[in-house]
Amino acid sequence: MLLGTWNLENLYRPGGEFGPRDKAAYETKLAALAAVVTDLDPALLGVQEVGDPEALRDLVGLLGGDWHAALSEHPDGRGIRVGFLSRTALRVLHDVSAFPQKLVPVQKDDEGGTVSQSGRGFLAVETEPRSGAAGPLRVAVAHLKSKLLSYPGDRFQPRDEGERARYGAYALYRRAAEATTLRALADVLLAGDGREHDVAVLGDLNDEVQAATTQILLGPPGSEIGTPGFKVKDKGDAGRLWNVAPLIPAEQRFSRINSGRRELIDHILCSHRLIHRATAAGTGVPGAVAPKLPSVGADPQVRRGEAGSDHAPVWVRVGG
Repeated sequence: MLLGTWNLENLYRPGGEFGPRDKAAYETKLAALAAVVTDLDPALLGVQEVGDPEALRDLVGLLGGDWHAALSEHPDGRGIRVGFLSRTALRVLHDVSAFPQKLVPVQKDDEGGTVSQSGRGFLAVETEPRSGAAGPLRVAVAHLKSKLLSYPGDRFQPRDEGERARYGAYALYRRAAEATTLRALADVLLAGDGREHDVAVLGDLNDEVQAATTQILLGPPGSEIGTPGFKVKDKGDAGRLWNVAPLIPAEQRFSRINSGRRELIDHILCSHRLIHRATAAGTGVPGAVAPKLPSVGADPQVRRGEAGSDHAPVWVRVGG
């Protein structure tokens, strides 16, 4: 069974403000996305940046076989949202955006405006991915606040370094609050013991493995993959999630190229029961040496209408 996550980069039908400008560009993008999904051949794929639900249906129409789809009903201001594609039927468990109780609203701008919910909803589903499985698979997909900063007046460049620093802090506040919200959802899916349940949390977390926001999701510290503690059972295993990143070959360990620098910002985290059946992980498609990606900069509009995506899929293969 292969689980994956992929940011589809502005999946809109043509003619709108954010999507391809014409039908030809749209069809080229869809064909490029469909080719990757076909090569990836996932049992379950979490997706991000679905702008038009109809566009996801168009993509499914290019894929062979039967597919099931689910989308969050909490898009951001541009209309993008998270969702799933699956070979097996999906049951939506949760579609949340509100910060958990006790987490106060966080500042978002120089005017003192605050937010008390994530910019995009977190969608959790349940499925039976294989016959004879000892229980269902529960998965949450997320797209956390971007590190690419925007400023008042739809600017992508700050007026000065003070403004850059402040808006960097506001983005970090929001991403940390969103990670905390996602962790709360993970706790619900773990149902008290990840040693007994197959649970995954995946998506575009918009930061790297060791970032504080990413680390919030892991739960109790210790037992990382590649350390002696990984094979030693302890009570923390019930609440832990493990990032599959250490299983990815070093030459593949990136999912985006930002200003020429490779970074792994798309992640799959697994419960104890699931991670101990993981047999391989990677980026791009299985069998490829390394993803071929464009380098992106501070202005996301530069790639409007480009084929494919500026992210690579991240995947993990899990045995029975």
